[in-house]
Amino acid sequence: MKTTLLRLLSCSACGGRFRLDSRETGAEIMSGELVCNGCEERHPIVRGVPRFVDSGSYAGSFGRQWRWFRKVQLDSQNGTRESEEMLVRTTGLHAGEFRHRLVLDAGAGAGRFAEIAARWGAEVVAVDISDAVDAAFENIGTLPNVHVVQADVFALPLRGPIFDIVYSIGVVHHTPDPRGAFDRLADLTREGGKLAVYVYPAYGPAYHGSNLIRRLTVRLPLPVMWALSFLAVPLYWLYRVPLLGKVLMLACPISMHRNWRWRWLDTFDWYTPRYQFKFFYPEILRWFRDDHFVDVAADDDPIRIHGSRARLAAQGGAA
Repeated sequence: MKTTLLRLLSCSACGGRFRLDSRETGAEIMSGELVCNGCEERHPIVRGVPRFVDSGSYAGSFGRQWRWFRKVQLDSQNGTRESEEMLVRTTGLHAGEFRHRLVLDAGAGAGRFAEIAARWGAEVVAVDISDAVDAAFENIGTLPNVHVVQADVFALPLRGPIFDIVYSIGVVHHTPDPRGAFDRLADLTREGGKLAVYVYPAYGPAYHGSNLIRRLTVRLPLPVMWALSFLAVPLYWLYRVPLLGKVLMLACPISMHRNWRWRWLDTFDWYTPRYQFKFFYPEILRWFRDDHFVDVAADDDPIRIHGSRARLAAQGGAA
């Protein structure tokens, strides 16, 4: 943890500011505690990451997932621009628009998007509820413009609204209350700032088969699912057979990514999370409208929507 993070933190219990209790000095504080000046609540710093939750709770599968597949989706490791292109399509922003901006990556996983935002010159707070923060810290935590925090999106220990860019890519639909998670992210977005989300669509029949299968898979031990998900690697060739592949995808979808490690990861990601909600465009557009966002725009398949937080004068005029 960098001491510069302190200026961005706020106790979710009382709104107080934190002080650092650690004997360490240097660029990264690897252990110690954060103590609230208001209510004296204490939160540990473990392996360089401040921890505001005791465990990953409903998102525990993601902690295991990102420790197993820590580098698979990092553009810097796989030689592609897939994460970069997804970040641009989701936020509607390009590299120059991130420079010198304060960015919140809500549900950072192993840090694939935070890595891009940091490379583009943003100061990034990468938050995840799960032990994925350990993978993220190993990947990007020591970059001078990145802060990694373990916290629940429903009780983020962050001052607000101060963030220029807030994005949550493939995350809010894995929470028990996606709309509540969205509202919390909206609260942290400053006036004129940009909020972007990516959620699973409920269009078409493709997900019905997997929903039935997930009734079993979410109950299986994660090591078992890790092994079963590997079947997507060789099955890829069978699923590419015309007509047969379409039938198989309706009955039991798997990832069809060309990279076998990515294919294994995505299949595991699809069948293991406890929550997996799906939406229609009008519902997500309504979220943005209700939380006073303007210039709302959407990108196709899956649902990617972004908008700018209206200024108070504009909100008042609209009211």
